[in-house]
Amino acid sequence: MLVVEAKLKNGTPEQYQKLDEAIRTSQFVRNSCVRYWMDNKGTTRNDLQKLCAVLADNKETPWVNKLNSQARQSAADRAWQSISRFYHNCHAKIPGKKGFPRFKKHSRSVEYKLTGYKLSDDRRKIRFTDGFKAGEFDLWCSQKTLVYYSEQQIKRVRVVRRADGYYCQFLIDVERQEYHKPTGQITGIDLGLKEFYTDAQGNTVENPRYLRKSEKRLKKAQRRLSKKFRQGKKQSKNYHKQRIKVAKLHLKVSRQRKDKAIKDALALVQSNDLVVYEALKVRNLVKNRKLAKSISDASWYQFTEWLNYFAKIYRIVCVAVPPHFTSQDCSVCGTRVQKTLSTRTHQCPNCKTVLDRDHNAAINILKKGLQYLGNHLNVTVGQTETDPNALGESGLWILNGDIENLSCLVEQGISDSDRSRIPRHSVA
Repeated sequence: MLVVEAKLKNGTPEQYQKLDEAIRTSQFVRNSCVRYWMDNKGTTRNDLQKLCAVLADNKETPWVNKLNSQARQSAADRAWQSISRFYHNCHAKIPGKKGFPRFKKHSRSVEYKLTGYKLSDDRRKIRFTDGFKAGEFDLWCSQKTLVYYSEQQIKRVRVVRRADGYYCQFLIDVERQEYHKPTGQITGIDLGLKEFYTDAQGNTVENPRYLRKSEKRLKKAQRRLSKKFRQGKKQSKNYHKQRIKVAKLHLKVSRQRKDKAIKDALALVQSNDLVVYEALKVRNLVKNRKLAKSISDASWYQFTEWLNYFAKIYRIVCVAVPPHFTSQDCSVCGTRVQKTLSTRTHQCPNCKTVLDRDHNAAINILKKGLQYLGNHLNVTVGQTETDPNALGESGLWILNGDIENLSCLVEQGISDSDRSRIPRHSVA
């Protein structure tokens, strides 16, 4: 599947208001499904689909009938996704909160399936044909145009409202594969706050700290917003103008993080045949109130998601290993050297190895990944593909015809990791 996003432009204020009404109606259907599930024990997904028709025929809610029938079904599917996720967390006995379904107050999207819209022949315009009659919009796409795909390949269309306008996301049924020229390089990366990541060869990528750089402007904009707020009264137009300015600043930071994560992950995948990273539980890490903002600003989770995505597209192996003691253990002799977060240099009292803390951790991460792959290959030689969800904490992709090449990489990596001098640790 491929997602192509285009901005909806050249619409009148009345047209955008119709899109808002469709979004609010989708939110109403979704919340009604959650309420129905709460009030009726044993509710199934099929029951929620039937509820959509009941809401459309209800004289007390005539606006629901304006929304396309498949868009109502998509809203019910969203409700069922939150319900099934809650069931799964309960059955898996995940500690902490289980994610009980909540009512949405500020939804920002509505999703159509195969009907409710019509694309022009040149794929540069879209017309919404449901009961709200939002009309025709121009599609502005900076990356790829829809002219390369047929209407039969478009499976979903989602309208998303953001601070700087309305966007249309097209879910296209196409298999994306990119050619990866084997480089013979393998690496492990240690994610951090001082440097965004450090690889096993000692190379580093800086941490841009986009939120920290924008904090001065954000604080100034938010102070102006708070001064315009009136408790218990209808907010003025100036308040909403300032609210949009604050939202745009946050949106810019979010886009900067995403762009950085995509570029770094793509460069890492294209230059290596094997990438090993630490499976950090960011949800637990942000509980540290002193480091929560910096950890969120680093956007580790988004980076690892794109890393796994590109690894699958370029058909290379990407492994996630537990991060336990990777910073404490010596990468040469294995001696555990206790360090605080402020200690940035690894000094082993046993073998006298002196390394940067993150470089030492990256080498340990690579060793863990090679050990895991060695054990995995001994058990599953000939397996064509492995689902990363079936391997617990590890996200491993082994594709057709790559077992022999992977075995050579593992053997080569193990022989290189046994070298006595760590500064020469590299893969030819």
